[in-house]
Amino acid sequence: MSTVKKFAAPIVLLFVFAGLAIWLPDAAARSASVTWGYFKEMALIMPPVFILMGLLEVWVPKDKIQKWLGSGSGLKGAGIALALGTLPTGPLYVAFPMTATLIRKGASFFNMTIFLGAWAALKIPQLMVETKFLGISFTLVRFSLTLMALLLIGFVMEKVLRRYPDKAWIESGEKQAVLERLAQNTK
Repeated sequence: MSTVKKFAAPIVLLFVFAGLAIWLPDAAARSASVTWGYFKEMALIMPPVFILMGLLEVWVPKDKIQKWLGSGSGLKGAGIALALGTLPTGPLYVAFPMTATLIRKGASFFNMTIFLGAWAALKIPQLMVETKFLGISFTLVRFSLTLMALLLIGFVMEKVLRRYPDKAWIESGEKQAVLERLAQNTK
């Protein structure tokens, strides 16, 4: 029964798709085409992201992440998070494993909220297109309002997650890292 609960969402989607295939075959064909397109996109993007995350785990020491993006990093940490979020191009789902890795290494929830928000709404290529079509004044106002909202949301997230922590996923990653270090030391 726990296996059924674990896979409840995919099972429900399978039944919905089967219903579509029976009653609306054209919609089912379009749905399958879109699903296949997203699957191919993710299959091409996610492996390099996971490789990058593995390299980040190995090459960047935890104390550096804590210094640059941790709770004590202040405005410098928020600036680094903003810069890291505005530079890349690519879908937002690429940023989530990066954020999880940075949080496990000691980045603050405030800075990671800014990072995710900047990735979603403040990317430099997006700002350039926005400036071209909507004008510089609109872009500056939207950028400023979005940044203020991100700072407020980051502040609230930091307070809420410090008060009600759910760090089981972080602790499991730390336990795994400790076990790996012990295994390396015994070699």
